[in-house]
Amino acid sequence: MNQHRITPMTESGLLAALTVILAMIAVYLPVLGMFAALIWSLPIVVLVVRHGLRWGIMAVLISGIIMALLIEPLLSLRMVIAFAPMGLLLGLGFRKGWPGMKIFGVGLLASLLSLLAAFALVFAVTAVNPLNLQVDALQQSFDAVFNLYEEMGLDAKAIADGRQLVAEGMVMVQILIPLVVIMMGVIYTAIGYLAGVKVLRRLGHAVPQVLPFAQWRLPVFFLYLFGFAMVGIYWGGTRQIQPLYQLSMNANMLAIFAGLIQGLALTHCVLSHYRVSRLVRILLYVIVLTNGFLAQLVALTGLFDMLFDYRRRFSAQGKK
Repeated sequence: MNQHRITPMTESGLLAALTVILAMIAVYLPVLGMFAALIWSLPIVVLVVRHGLRWGIMAVLISGIIMALLIEPLLSLRMVIAFAPMGLLLGLGFRKGWPGMKIFGVGLLASLLSLLAAFALVFAVTAVNPLNLQVDALQQSFDAVFNLYEEMGLDAKAIADGRQLVAEGMVMVQILIPLVVIMMGVIYTAIGYLAGVKVLRRLGHAVPQVLPFAQWRLPVFFLYLFGFAMVGIYWGGTRQIQPLYQLSMNANMLAIFAGLIQGLALTHCVLSHYRVSRLVRILLYVIVLTNGFLAQLVALTGLFDMLFDYRRRFSAQGKK
């Protein structure tokens, strides 16, 4: 009986120590830090699956206290608030055998709420919007680059045009801040989910099967969202209704992103059907993602695929 109690305690201690190490890497190592921050919640996911939610919460509290002592209290608290709830709920979903989409959806909701709570904490303590701070830092980086170009004696008109483009881009970034938060939540949840599936499977746990990329399908809601967003952009822009314009721009970009994912899945399905080599497929994906026109074309195709299901029609024709 004592051994039964020692096992989860020992493992929770080791995994809590791992979260502290990942947090220190995220803070002190610039390149590896980004990767460490993305997988910070992974030990929590594993611990909840193996020993339950109670042990996961205890490990979060212990690691948070140690991080506060070793790093910095506010930074540690912000990291725990931003990532721990998602890790706990992903682990709970895997442990209870929820369907994959439910696990991802609950994890995404937890991630978004946690990010907002972390931003609110920083704002309450410093009276500074952390997202605006990041935008200002980005603007300062561009200014430093343009100043360097001026010192090198490059064409003044080209530099002025570049400054104008950057200024317009910064305005767009300010408008799309809500979308940035959503995309952060999606990225954190996707990495936590996929990494959790891979690690748990190697540890011998039964986890939901991740669908092949060619079978990915998103709800038709995004097509309707795209249509309403276009109307909102027109009305908000022509009638100077800034809140409507900003909301519609964010909705439009979210729908376009969803369409791009579905469009790439459709493209992958077609290329796989014709047995196009992996190297050629990768090159085509890179070309699409780096070409604005092709990316929009694939995104629009993906949006309409949500309604018309081209893959089903394509498969039906292939069987004739």
